[in-house]
Amino acid sequence: MQKKTIYGAAIAVFFAVAALGWWLSFGSATPQATPGTSVDRTALIRAHSPSLGPEQAPVVIVEFFDPACGTCRTFYPMVKQLMAGQPDRIRLVLRYAPFHKGSDKVVALLEAARRQGKFWPTLEALFESQDDWASNHTAKIELVWKHLDGVGLNLEQLAFDMTAPDLLQAIAQDLGDANTLGVSQTPEYFVNGRPLPSFGFEQLKQLVGDELARTR
Repeated sequence: MQKKTIYGAAIAVFFAVAALGWWLSFGSATPQATPGTSVDRTALIRAHSPSLGPEQAPVVIVEFFDPACGTCRTFYPMVKQLMAGQPDRIRLVLRYAPFHKGSDKVVALLEAARRQGKFWPTLEALFESQDDWASNHTAKIELVWKHLDGVGLNLEQLAFDMTAPDLLQAIAQDLGDANTLGVSQTPEYFVNGRPLPSFGFEQLKQLVGDELARTR
């Protein structure tokens, strides 16, 4: 498949996901979670949510993230290192919160890559190349494709899947849940249903440590 064809297909994603921006702008307001308290767990994890770690892990970190978010990129290896210290007891669940302009298209690309079993290597390739395709709070999908060469993706299939209605519905569900939980910036973490009392990696470590001790 020629690159111009891939790019053309990717541009079509703009029209397919435009409704997500409308939903985010006009979706109904819902009560926000109070820091330090447990939240409605039905809004935390969905069947489509990608995850790392054992399904029965006693400690579950739910992260709402944006692939164009620099702090999300910085925290990603730190969270993985935190999990490596307790590989059988911590599970990470990722949820989409594409708040940056153009990020909805990159999220659609990630979801399409997941259909090929390539979610995690694609995410890491995006984080590694983030400086090239994301700047000034804007994600540029046309600059992403060249960074996917080493992932082993079928790019033609990827471009096609990015417009699948059920894929776009899953992203809209994540945005709806982010709204329900009061998520307004990324990354946002919940540990066993408890939001961070204040933002920071040390606060995340502390909350994870508390839950590890509580669930022994």
